[in-house]
Amino acid sequence: MILVAGSANLDFVVRADHIPAPGETVLGRDFKTFPGGKGANQAVASARAGGVVTHMLLALGNDAFATPLEESLQGAGVKLLTVRETEHPTGTAFICVSDAGENAITVAPGANARLRPEHLPPLNGYTHLLLQLETPLDAVTAYAQAARNAGVTVVLNAAPARQLPTELLALVDILVVNEGELATVSQCAGSIAECLSKLDVPTVVVTLGAQGCCAHHQDAFHLQTSFAITPVDSTGAGDTFCGALCAALCHGQSMDAALRYASAAAALACTRLGAQASIPQAAEVTVLLAEQPDNNTQARLAALRTLCGLN
Repeated sequence: MILVAGSANLDFVVRADHIPAPGETVLGRDFKTFPGGKGANQAVASARAGGVVTHMLLALGNDAFATPLEESLQGAGVKLLTVRETEHPTGTAFICVSDAGENAITVAPGANARLRPEHLPPLNGYTHLLLQLETPLDAVTAYAQAARNAGVTVVLNAAPARQLPTELLALVDILVVNEGELATVSQCAGSIAECLSKLDVPTVVVTLGAQGCCAHHQDAFHLQTSFAITPVDSTGAGDTFCGALCAALCHGQSMDAALRYASAAAALACTRLGAQASIPQAAEVTVLLAEQPDNNTQARLAALRTLCGLN
């Protein structure tokens, strides 16, 4: 059983030809709202794509924006442990999605910033605690310490990117980052392998978008190439990866199998618009795995090794 402690935002999404540069105004097209927030996305991915009993600790405002978030999470089977804020609105995010599937995101945390250490429930029965950085850092650290004391595996997605105190990193069992977040957390400008060498964390997983992902786990590197898809919107793909990875590990899968499962789930999420709305069912992930059983070819793995600085 997984506990996700983190953010929930209502996403305001506009599609446009391209993401505006600083000072540029872009004429957009479609506008929709979607349930989002890194914590909520990851909880939905754990429950829906991963098929694991998932609970979520979150803070919501006493407003209309909270309703679609609650409906989406509960619809995915996530049990909510809600801190209700009467003085702060539900978190929001403003997202521009380009025709190439890239995105730019600005977040207004709102109630997410009100999560406190004392809000964490008893950790009896949980195997993994999944955390992100869209909630206060002192609360994240306190949650990680409580999980360490309870023997619960601490998984931290260090996003949005920021430098992390050594006391928090010392509590993390599995760190999940993208390439930019890895450089920020490790304070290293070198290759992926060089940046990983700077981190004293038992397992570090690095997502590399269309190139795949790699992990440094038990003193060895594990590589997984990407799945062939036609991208529509990458919003929520990283969160889908985190939730599916945590779920796969909770199911007892090996690191290699978990990376492959999470990569397939994230690939499917890129084929649909929205964050939580794009997260696939576990059966869909199983189908993609069966359809592309040989994507880890020697040539693709060699290219990924080169990208990671492992040659």
